[in-house]
Amino acid sequence: MTTAAKPDLASLPPAAPVQQLHHFAYKARDAEETRHFYEDILGLPLYHIIQSDYVPSTGEYCPYTHFFFRLQDGSFIAFFDIGDDVKAEPSPNTPLWINHVAFRVNTVQELENTKARLEAHGVEVLGVTDHHIFKSIYFFDPNGIRLELAAQVADAEQMAKDSTVAHERLNAWTARKEQWRKERAEGKVDTLLKPETNDRPEFVPGAA
Repeated sequence: MTTAAKPDLASLPPAAPVQQLHHFAYKARDAEETRHFYEDILGLPLYHIIQSDYVPSTGEYCPYTHFFFRLQDGSFIAFFDIGDDVKAEPSPNTPLWINHVAFRVNTVQELENTKARLEAHGVEVLGVTDHHIFKSIYFFDPNGIRLELAAQVADAEQMAKDSTVAHERLNAWTARKEQWRKERAEGKVDTLLKPETNDRPEFVPGAA
C-alpha cells in the first residue's frame, strides 16, 4: 500500500476556527422513546425537527425524522428515526465501553442527582468513577448509545500543564506502536501493545 504525499501546509488556506460542537447524530429506534429519555429524564429540551424523504448529502431515498436536543452551550445531540423500529448495531470489533458521548455537568452532586433520576427509571448506571481530572457516571440510552456525564475537578492550571506534554506522550506511544508492529510481523510478540506508563494503577487487579 502506497502512502500519498502530504501537502505543504503553508500552501493551504487556514483551518476554520472550530468554535464548539454543533451536533452528534445517531440512529434512533423510536423518536418518542428517545425524546422521553433525553427530555423527561436528562432534561435536554427537544429543540428542532427536520423531516424529509431524501437525504440532502447523498440524494438517496430514505424518509426520516431528524430531531435535536439542545445542551446548555447551544450544541445538540440529534437522532434520525427512519421508521424501522430497529436500533443501530454496535461495532463488531469494538468493545461497548469505547464509543460514547460525554456531556459535561457542573458538579459531582449533579452526577449523583442524575444517577438517582436514571435509576428511578430503571436505567443501570456505573459510577461515580474517578478519572482524577474529572468524575463520571456511565449509562446507555434506549438506542444502545453509551453516555457519560462528567464533572471537571481539575483546575485550568492543571489542564494547561497536562497539555504541555500531550504531544510528547503521544509520540512515545506512536514509536512504541511502530516497534510493536514490526515485532508482531516478525512473530516475536503476540500480546496487546501496552503504554509505557499506567496512569490508573488503582484499577490493576491486586494492586495495593
